[in-house]
Amino acid sequence: MTITKPSKQKKDSQYFSSETQLAIMRYNIIEDREDKSRLYVEHIQPAFVELIDKIVYTYKFHQLNNLPSLKEDCFIYLISILSKFDPSKGSKAFSYFTVITKNWFTYKAKLETKRKMEEVEISQVYEKDHIHNIMVDNPYEQDLEKEQFVTALIKIINEWEKEFSPDSESYNIIQAIKILFSNIEDIDIFNRKAIYIYLREITGLDTKQISPILKSLRKKYFDFKNKWDSGKINE
Repeated sequence: MTITKPSKQKKDSQYFSSETQLAIMRYNIIEDREDKSRLYVEHIQPAFVELIDKIVYTYKFHQLNNLPSLKEDCFIYLISILSKFDPSKGSKAFSYFTVITKNWFTYKAKLETKRKMEEVEISQVYEKDHIHNIMVDNPYEQDLEKEQFVTALIKIINEWEKEFSPDSESYNIIQAIKILFSNIEDIDIFNRKAIYIYLREITGLDTKQISPILKSLRKKYFDFKNKWDSGKINE
């Protein structure tokens, strides 16, 4: 997913104004998809993109590795929690999402620092000639096993598809999952919240419709994985 930065607004306008807050409030209560899409494109997306840029610049998060991907991750997270903004609690949308964005990047910065410290510790182990005491996995074998697993999973998903009527919500979600698998190399963000957003966009269904169906499919998936791990399924 690529976030396209919107064209610059007029100099005398705020990128996250009271109009942005009203757009978020309206987005959370309306059902019409065209109206929601308009609010998202015209108000919410540009405000969040600019907000993320401001936070990264102000708090010097620009030194983080993979910053473009982190920005996209953060953007998807903000969109996924839009419905949690409650103006009745007295906070402004700008303050609410600013705090969340800053905390999100702070957490990522701490993780990166921890990872760097672990890498230093590992390099010290190598320097002490303990390398033969470390079991190193063969990356080729790992990639091959992963490819075989995905191939077998896609086959079983095709079998699940036959269990549902073509006009059912379950069938539509399985079709969406197959679309995601067919574009798996182009999807940089592969976490639970991102998947829900992708499925909503592809199927036109909301989270309440998607969740119970995914729960049912998850049971099928774990049954498949247990059989795969025990060697009962071959590619």
